[in-house]
Amino acid sequence: MDLSSQLLQLLFSGLTLGSIYSLIALALVTTFNITGVLNLAQGEFVALGALLAASLYAAGLPLAAAFLVSVALVAALGALAERAVIYPARESSALTLIIITVGLSISLRGLALLVWGTEPVSLPAFSSGGPLLAGGAAVNLQTLWILGMTAVTMAGLYIFFELTYTGKAVRACVINRTAALLVGINPSSMSLLAFAGSGAIGAAAGIFITPITLATYDMGFMLGVKGFVAAAIGGMHNIRGAVLGGFILGILEVYSAGLVSSGLKDALALVVLLAVLMLRPEGLLAAAGRKV
Repeated sequence: MDLSSQLLQLLFSGLTLGSIYSLIALALVTTFNITGVLNLAQGEFVALGALLAASLYAAGLPLAAAFLVSVALVAALGALAERAVIYPARESSALTLIIITVGLSISLRGLALLVWGTEPVSLPAFSSGGPLLAGGAAVNLQTLWILGMTAVTMAGLYIFFELTYTGKAVRACVINRTAALLVGINPSSMSLLAFAGSGAIGAAAGIFITPITLATYDMGFMLGVKGFVAAAIGGMHNIRGAVLGGFILGILEVYSAGLVSSGLKDALALVVLLAVLMLRPEGLLAAAGRKV
């Protein structure tokens, strides 16, 4: 493979990785813009969705049915976590709520270890056939599914928040909780909806990436970190920024690992996060304002 083909192959790999980070960042941004809570357990929703789908598929369910059931179960788990863990501490400081989500993440990871153990599980690709060839590089068909889901999720969230009354209402809950109550918006119900939705997005993301990466009980930790970095790069109040941040991080990671050293892959995310916090703490799309 010549240099140009190698660079193109790395770009395709970066887009795949970036789309994964973008999906997790979208779930984080959605929850944050509705509740004001930075849910650091989001990565565990990704892992649980993938593990549940793999188990259901192995038990004999068709792949589509396993997908739907797993997404519904993790959405229910997200709602349960909000009601049992977040809601009782809703008047606490932002730092306290972050620490609570960290504890939730550790608990869910431990539960996954008890149920599934340490062995990785897999799912079949959504489409049969070999990779597509372009410019001397190969594109996995599953990558197209992940990119498609990222585009659909971003478009759906944008339409919901910007073009619907309900979307504007849920954004009002985090901007001014008291004012939202005065005009008949129930922040408690909106918070429940946010965590259920983030659970569903996370589970779907986990299922979509499993045919490429496999699934393990501890996959959610680093994915959650990378999703948070992606959201921070673009801006925690901006859906387009979350997607942009995911692709930037994914491409940077792949090129640094492929051209310099594979040891830089995970460290780079923290370096990028520190750089963003020092140079532009509001994110790259801060100029767009507090828009999701």
